[in-house]
Amino acid sequence: MPRSKKFRRARLIVLVLAVLLVAGTAAGGWFAVDTVRASFPQLSGSIKVSGLSASVDVERDANGIPQIYANTSEDLFKAQGYVQAQDRFWEMDVRRHITSGRLSEMFGAGQVQTDSFLRTMDWHGVAQQEYDTVLSPETKKYLQAYSDGVNAWLAQHPGGKSASLEYALLGTVNGSYKPAPWTPVDSVAWLKAMAWDLSGNVQDEIDRSLLSQDFSKDQISQLYPSYPYDRNGTIVGQTGTVGPGGYKQPVNAVNQSSSSTGTTQAAAVTSSLLQGLSGPVDALPQLLGPQGQGIGSNSWVVSGSHTTTGEPLMANDPHLGPGMPSVWYQMGLHCRVVNSNCQYDTTGFTFSGMPGVVIGHNQNISWGFTNLGADVTDLYLEKVTGPDTYLYNGQDVKFTTRQETIKVAGGADRTITVRTTNNGPLISDQSTEEQNVGTYAPVGNSAPDRGTSGYGVALKWTALTPGKTMDAVFALDRAANWNDFRAAAKNFEVPAQNLIYADTKNHIGYQAPGVIPIRGFGDGSYPALGWDPAYNWKGTIPFDSLPNVFDPSSGYIVTANQAVTDKSYPYLLTSDWEYGTRAKEIGDQIQARLQNGGRISPDDMQSIQMDNTSVMAKTLVPMLLKEQVSDPYVRQAQDLLKDWNYNQDADSAAAAYYNGVWRQLLILAFGQKFPASVRAQGDCLLVQQKVDANQPLGSVGGETKVVTQCGTRPANQAQPDGGDRWTEVVRQQLANPNSQWWDYIDSNHVQQHGLDNLLKEAMKDARQDLTAQLGKDISTWNWGRLHTLNLKEQTLGIDNSSFASGIIHRLLNRGPYQLSGGSAAVNASGWTAASGYQVDWIPSMRMVVDLSDFDASRWINVGGESGHAFQANYNDQTALWAQGKLLPWAYSKAAVDAATKNRLTLTP
Repeated sequence: MPRSKKFRRARLIVLVLAVLLVAGTAAGGWFAVDTVRASFPQLSGSIKVSGLSASVDVERDANGIPQIYANTSEDLFKAQGYVQAQDRFWEMDVRRHITSGRLSEMFGAGQVQTDSFLRTMDWHGVAQQEYDTVLSPETKKYLQAYSDGVNAWLAQHPGGKSASLEYALLGTVNGSYKPAPWTPVDSVAWLKAMAWDLSGNVQDEIDRSLLSQDFSKDQISQLYPSYPYDRNGTIVGQTGTVGPGGYKQPVNAVNQSSSSTGTTQAAAVTSSLLQGLSGPVDALPQLLGPQGQGIGSNSWVVSGSHTTTGEPLMANDPHLGPGMPSVWYQMGLHCRVVNSNCQYDTTGFTFSGMPGVVIGHNQNISWGFTNLGADVTDLYLEKVTGPDTYLYNGQDVKFTTRQETIKVAGGADRTITVRTTNNGPLISDQSTEEQNVGTYAPVGNSAPDRGTSGYGVALKWTALTPGKTMDAVFALDRAANWNDFRAAAKNFEVPAQNLIYADTKNHIGYQAPGVIPIRGFGDGSYPALGWDPAYNWKGTIPFDSLPNVFDPSSGYIVTANQAVTDKSYPYLLTSDWEYGTRAKEIGDQIQARLQNGGRISPDDMQSIQMDNTSVMAKTLVPMLLKEQVSDPYVRQAQDLLKDWNYNQDADSAAAAYYNGVWRQLLILAFGQKFPASVRAQGDCLLVQQKVDANQPLGSVGGETKVVTQCGTRPANQAQPDGGDRWTEVVRQQLANPNSQWWDYIDSNHVQQHGLDNLLKEAMKDARQDLTAQLGKDISTWNWGRLHTLNLKEQTLGIDNSSFASGIIHRLLNRGPYQLSGGSAAVNASGWTAASGYQVDWIPSMRMVVDLSDFDASRWINVGGESGHAFQANYNDQTALWAQGKLLPWAYSKAAVDAATKNRLTLTP
């Protein structure tokens, strides 16, 4: 007889309380709890794994980081699958349910909308096409070997508590769930998730359209200012030269610019349709981390001519959303003898659930990634002329349709219909099962033709076309030189990344890879007109025309999401670059160390990674100190800024107050004016509103009123989040003390004007805010108390309102950690000013590679290697990471043997 939900919840609570009770009794006492310890991996001795051709050794250091040694490539990847399943199978299982749109099978009806959105994009289906039609036979062989290794582990741990504590917890609410066998396509599909996380400006397109409700085109351009080429430079421009194979102007190159007609028309779409679409787009960051502008990475490489070691040094720290366990998994993959039968001797960071190493080094080269930021996604407005047709080039065209059945744990199946246009799937359909495509949405001055029910929104994205990125991963892992590296990069199609390079022959380089579209009309800033063939993509940028640099005269290369090229480049990469603050700061620090014949050391590389400087504060603080403040409590806080060095250290009171002022400035100048559709739920502000709703906020004249307005959706980058874009917005507006953006409503509901008044108000509001959060005594203030990181398990207990999920998160989450840094600092512990000071994105790992001696390299992860809560390596690296420390990175067999704490042999 089925047990009731009440019984299952009671059983869960008893289980959790028992674990907590035993865990708190004495150090190590929780090992006695069978539910917790049953899934811990076996780290020593031997285990039989079917299908191996010979024994494989797995050596783990004190941090649980495995180094695998095998005789054949297939044995190596089979062992990798087995070992990753030992440590992270729950995470792997959840990830494949994300990419296949099957979260509802695990977690119930609350995930149906997310599944519908993911099924519409069909990540798993595209990955299946890649595996079936485009990946090389060798890659498919390695993917199958990896899957065989995962399934060998799964056969020994067929679900329940023997697989992971999370399965025991899940079983209390979904007792029928059992993991399915792993497939090669499950591995390939995760690349789609990472591509989405780094895909560019989908949200920007939506938000610019929503902002057009209240703002003029000129005002929106002020909120999305042009890139400051003169001040912050470009990747190619900083190097002083373009190497062999660098881009040249093709004869038929398209020098694209925005189509003013299309932009104006698309911007006029009414908010109801795009607001409905923004919900599922905003939902994915909870599972994948924040998406879009401001979420970047740092990497740089310095030639041996400028280093203390005489060989290149490389640093990399990708910025991603935090979570438990970390998105990265550290490991080494070593052939005992490197030959044609076994081609790999590589080490670095990879994703659980995917074979190979994504970022790291082998015996010859090292490579790192940052997000290129290329605009590879476009939204298309579609005139839907009937249930089965849409308008294209003056004619009705039939949708391509398919049915998707979503299985729901504890509930009835849901069936959706996915409709696809020539521009891609109609992602607006997923908002309702009846495929309502939005309300009447005029475009420009012309109404929809022939009684259409409204506009749909289709997604065109390079990742929805089968590609060869998985081929590129294996090719990078075995590349021996620059030519091999570029050949691998050619297949690294999505996500488009900045790839930096160094080798043991003292060469350094940069390559921009990726499938990047050539547009017809438009520049991707706003949704395009799907019915007009002029807006079609015209092809993709040829690989040989993508920017690359080899051994630049400057002796170093910095990539930190800044513009890659200047405006002379003949193709459009994006119109939504990150604004280059971090890149310039890194470059300035390198140049300062090279003055008077100086050289860069590995310690310098590590020190630059932890640079907390607020570049914007150098401009804003002198202006704040000039303001005459009458309130003694505000003046007391203002005085904190007098001798501040602009470093956002966790123990700095000045950094706390400055960031408090920065937050209030953004709210007063911009947040008050933003429509509710782009503000966070529960974010309630005093706003100025036109009495005549047909008048835009920026229009001259007309009666206004002050109202309290609350946001309607999750926070995202459209709001004044305080990141690099917003530093550029404010920097440009500071040149005009009477800018309309400096009009605001004070705490007495009175309309005020001018920059001086706004700065004073921001200082006063910040004093009140920090007093409420940190206390009246400013001697107790520090930035770290506000700027905290919580590492949250991203799957179980998604509904934080329930008592059970709160208990689960206490078991699985870690933190808070008080952090230094800030959104636009090199040490990019990002926070969203619109919603608070808590950390939203982080340097998800850090590495410094020493090409003169790989064993002298260093690395660190967030969290730890293990995905098993309460296992020793679940969270053993975070405290070191927060302090800016790095761990030794053993590579040679002798160094690995010296660091080994546990040795496991996998036998046939």
